[in-house]
Amino acid sequence: MRRAVSMVSPLGFRLQALPSTLGRPLSCAQDVLRRTPLYDFHLAKGGKMVTFAGWSLPVQYQDTHVDSHLHTRRHCSLFDVSHMLQTKIFGRDRVKLMESLVVGDIAELKPNQGTLSLFTNEAGGILDDLIVTSTSEEHLYVVSNAGCWEKDLALMQDKVRELQNRGDDVGLEVVDNALLALQGPTAAQVLQAGVADDLKKLPFMTSAVMEVFGVSGCRVTRCGYTGEDGVEISVPAAGAVHLATALLENPEVKLAGLAARDSLRLEAGLCLYGNDIDENTTPVEGSLGWTLGAVTSGCPSPSLKKNVAMGYVPPKYSRPGTQLLVEVRRKQQMAVVSKMPFVPTNYYTFK
Repeated sequence: MRRAVSMVSPLGFRLQALPSTLGRPLSCAQDVLRRTPLYDFHLAKGGKMVTFAGWSLPVQYQDTHVDSHLHTRRHCSLFDVSHMLQTKIFGRDRVKLMESLVVGDIAELKPNQGTLSLFTNEAGGILDDLIVTSTSEEHLYVVSNAGCWEKDLALMQDKVRELQNRGDDVGLEVVDNALLALQGPTAAQVLQAGVADDLKKLPFMTSAVMEVFGVSGCRVTRCGYTGEDGVEISVPAAGAVHLATALLENPEVKLAGLAARDSLRLEAGLCLYGNDIDENTTPVEGSLGWTLGAVTSGCPSPSLKKNVAMGYVPPKYSRPGTQLLVEVRRKQQMAVVSKMPFVPTNYYTFK
């Protein structure tokens, strides 16, 4: 049995600059990569493009990774997350289908309410993490990870066919919208200037379809991957550049890339699929019978000015305050088990 823990260590060494899964520079020898509707926009704005999950995405812009990270914590940043898989599950038996694949009570979701959930295999291993929203338009809106695109889509399509063969009323549609994440303490203030809906009535993990800065048919969801207040906007691809440009007209907003997104989510205690969770870990704690621990994600924390990491250790070493030795590039360093999140989250609720 092992247990997930978080660790803090003094600065002076780098646990990990960027996860190996985060991205690598482009080269002409690589296969053709997928591009988001904002690809040319990123290049024009000085985006440094890397490969991530088969996509060409910006890892950062002209600002440093640390500057982008801190700007998100203090103001707000715009991230292109259009590589995420967006799907609609519709039909009378849509909830039946989703509850056969995930852990979570989808039937109890209120209209336009969402929940973080997990696709699991028969052994309880995590196939992917995802957000499921029960919309007032009588379909489920599902957002899952780009790195699991083919696997997730095949999983859902196979289940659709299985239920259809039994006579159930269910179908699936891939949503080809762009997806923009506006994250930070001033995100709602910035967005409010471009929508008629009162965003004070849109709490964390709820969504609504609205016109945003003149682009109709946008689904705005109060959620994100940074620990800050913010939204993810599913926008028709043809309107993505217009919307991004409109948001950036506010001096509060700056573009940010994969590097800042990764350090922000780690400070917020949010797992990265493929690093911190995978098919060999369960939603409970991952019963692999390990005798040694492993660091799954780590980086210097721009907010705390310390190194932080996630990992797994035997339960007897998981109590906060426990001192550990962590091997980093063949050198042992002292670390202390701490509670997550490392930085308090600021999700918007009615409280």
